Amino acid sequence: MKIEDMVLVSTDDHVIEPPHLFDGRLPAKHADKAPRFAVREDGTFAWTYERIEIPNPAVQAVVGRPMSEWGMDPVCMEEMRPGVWDIHSRVKDMDANGVLGSMCFPSFTGFAGRLFLKRGGLEQNAAMVRAYNDWHIDEWAGTYPGRIIPLALPILADPNLAAEEVRRVAKKGCHAVTFSSNPHDIGLPSLYTDHWDPFFRACEEEGTVVCIHIGSNSKAPTTSPDAPVELIYTLSPIGSFEAAGDILWSKLFLRFPRLKLALSEGGIGWVPYFLERVDYLYRHTQHWSGMDLGGRLPSELWSEHVVLCFIDDLVGAANLDKLNIDNVTWECDYPHSDTTWPQAPEKAMRHMDGLPDEVINKITHLNAMKQFSYDPFARVPREQATVGALRGRVPDWDVSTKPTAHLRPEAAAR
Repeated sequence: MKIEDMVLVSTDDHVIEPPHLFDGRLPAKHADKAPRFAVREDGTFAWTYERIEIPNPAVQAVVGRPMSEWGMDPVCMEEMRPGVWDIHSRVKDMDANGVLGSMCFPSFTGFAGRLFLKRGGLEQNAAMVRAYNDWHIDEWAGTYPGRIIPLALPILADPNLAAEEVRRVAKKGCHAVTFSSNPHDIGLPSLYTDHWDPFFRACEEEGTVVCIHIGSNSKAPTTSPDAPVELIYTLSPIGSFEAAGDILWSKLFLRFPRLKLALSEGGIGWVPYFLERVDYLYRHTQHWSGMDLGGRLPSELWSEHVVLCFIDDLVGAANLDKLNIDNVTWECDYPHSDTTWPQAPEKAMRHMDGLPDEVINKITHLNAMKQFSYDPFARVPREQATVGALRGRVPDWDVSTKPTAHLRPEAAAR
């Protein structure tokens, strides 16, 4: 397959939320409690909610900037490409990158909406989540139908309300919801209890995929306080490994045999070893531990229920024969520091060159369409959805790297 003939759908990207997100979306009694977007005295920006301030780390929005400017310091809006927060510019950035579809995880709320948990009371919590989801589905995904895969926040504070929200957004066409990689880490019941059963039952019945992003337990993996940032990034996939173990041994798939989960931004290279490991130890422990997976091996349950995605993973690509190819998807991770924008097609082909066209199509878009009940071709004809066709829409769209440090407030003050 030629690069220009690929159809790319990314199952893991991100949005930096715009200032107007909550405008007109909350009941009157909660409107004055909405998170506020504010410019601080030093010129950088932050969201504030219930006396909590959430600055924007530059590493969340680095597309279009030189690597020398990447870092964790808060930034001003002028430093970011408009595509990180403006849907019109985002779609043009997608076109220039040859990407047809995108699933976008939240930013200032936390990947699973932890910001709203235990702040302001349950009714207010639920109102904030519903307002966020309405913005995401109606505006972010709804402005350009077929280009964004809708993704909802859960109401973490109450599993029954979470179930109601899953059903509500499913009626609006949203069949993906975020969730924590380890609820216990954020002070909630673990997967080993039945606490979350109403939520998972609703997801199963609505065909909604539970998307578990690395870092969604709000706990950075590290070994000691003096370890460098490189260690945190080195250990990031460990979060997916831990979540995968909880998912399997909690018997979640025995209770909900049609449930689908996605490990977002988790990569795939570690999975063959993980499956080998869990099968080996299960054969040795089930005789005395009491663990019973209903006559199934852990790897069989996993391969049936878990959707994977990768950005850059040559080891995983070389071991696709050890995975369920129908559950492997591709991601771009725009606008984070791992992103392959604006050369995503070229970098993706580095992993897929030589594979049969049928397999490439599954990884690049067909699996995502099937798993997330997403049909972009109903809005964008397939012949207009290829890398070549999309890039042809915006031949003059600027994707060059531009230094922006001079725009920082402290630089202007000097």
